[in-house]
Amino acid sequence: MLIFLSIVGGFLILTIGAEALVRGASAIALRLGVTPLIIGLTIVAFGTSAPELAVSLKSALAGSSGIALGNVIGSNIANIGLILAITAIIRPIEVQSQIVKRDIPLMIAVTLLFGGLLLDGELDIADGTALSLLLVAYLVYGYYDAKKTGEVEELPEGNYTPIISAILIVVGIGMLIGGGILFVDGAVDLARKFGISEIIIGLTVVAIGTSMPELATSVVAALKGESDIAIGSVVGSNLFNILSVLGITAIIHPISADGLELVDFSTMLGLSLLMLPFAYTGKIISRMEGVVLLIIYLAYTSYLVSEAVT
Repeated sequence: MLIFLSIVGGFLILTIGAEALVRGASAIALRLGVTPLIIGLTIVAFGTSAPELAVSLKSALAGSSGIALGNVIGSNIANIGLILAITAIIRPIEVQSQIVKRDIPLMIAVTLLFGGLLLDGELDIADGTALSLLLVAYLVYGYYDAKKTGEVEELPEGNYTPIISAILIVVGIGMLIGGGILFVDGAVDLARKFGISEIIIGLTVVAIGTSMPELATSVVAALKGESDIAIGSVVGSNLFNILSVLGITAIIHPISADGLELVDFSTMLGLSLLMLPFAYTGKIISRMEGVVLLIIYLAYTSYLVSEAVT
């Protein structure tokens, strides 16, 4: 019962903390005259990946590299096979040409690079630095490209005072740290109690838990007829998870790939590759294509469960 409360309580604290951090930081940035586009590319992007970052950092520092690595790989798999799939089933997703020409190919390239860095069995400080520098390059390129094309992301301006904004940031960071500790501790205890490997816990329980806010957001967007938001969110989140979450974590503490199987990486890469023809044909991801993605995800999850109980 305590393990269940730790996992659920940690997840809820992580979600609320990320929301507080984004709201507070966005309000301050807007007051300082920072453009909404920069806020979207940095603060909001960081906020949506903050639960993954908090969990991965805590796991790596606690010596549970399997959860740290499984969290990111599992989250990226869930983003496509669960979140994007369910969103497409609810309402077919219209795809912008930029997503097909630039962002999905970039996501695939980063995934392949990630796989290459794992060939020696770990992500060390040099690997983490390289990933983090690529993130900076991606954000800078995205900013100048958006300025050139005139695409500016609009974010609602909050009515928070500077003091309230600062409090939200501090409380948000504190909740992310506290929630991450609770969530990881519960997940590790669960793994030990049932004799399940940490990598499988990271790929399933932890990954799905940290992806729940994105799932809720995408489903709501689809119900409102704004399902095209989902694909941008998925691609951006997958890029940020590898470049930022793993990059920052590896700089602070090396991440071991022990326990990671070829099927885990192959599923993440395969789903990423599958997005390209799905998005390219008719510039829409149909309900049937969403069903295909969901079947792949359910088959992969079933495989993990069967491995855990044998």
